[in-house]
Amino acid sequence: MIRYALVCERKHNFEIWFNSSADYDKQRKRGLVTCPACDSKKIEKAIMAPAIGRGGRKRSEPVEAPVQATTEAAPSSENVAMMSPQEKEFRAKLKELRDHLVSNADNVGKKFPEEARKMHYGETEHRSIYGEASPEEAKELHDEGIEFHALPILPDERN
Repeated sequence: MIRYALVCERKHNFEIWFNSSADYDKQRKRGLVTCPACDSKKIEKAIMAPAIGRGGRKRSEPVEAPVQATTEAAPSSENVAMMSPQEKEFRAKLKELRDHLVSNADNVGKKFPEEARKMHYGETEHRSIYGEASPEEAKELHDEGIEFHALPILPDERN
């Protein structure tokens, strides 16, 4: 699950949880992501602080994924940062890698663990694929020695 801080064209801030960044992209393209305050479909990702894990929570405890909304107007200024040329180059390479993988691999969606296993165990021909896997499914694949990598997720291009 991934949480996005979003803002509509009228500057209403709200947060929504999605199964993945691809799930957010699909829902937004289909017009399913709307502002809870004004119903606007012109939504953008807002700048948000990274999630920091808390000590003491066991791995087996579920992570809550509430959908919450606030209808307060966004502040008139945002925290911003400047990237060094090396950071810009690294970001560009990550974007290039993600774009290459997405455009040259088969999207198998939620069947990713199943398809990865079939290829690993020789049941189907090896090919480049991408899709979705829960943390539990990813751990199982790792434990079976199946090699895979998470696609890099980059903040909105305007940041």
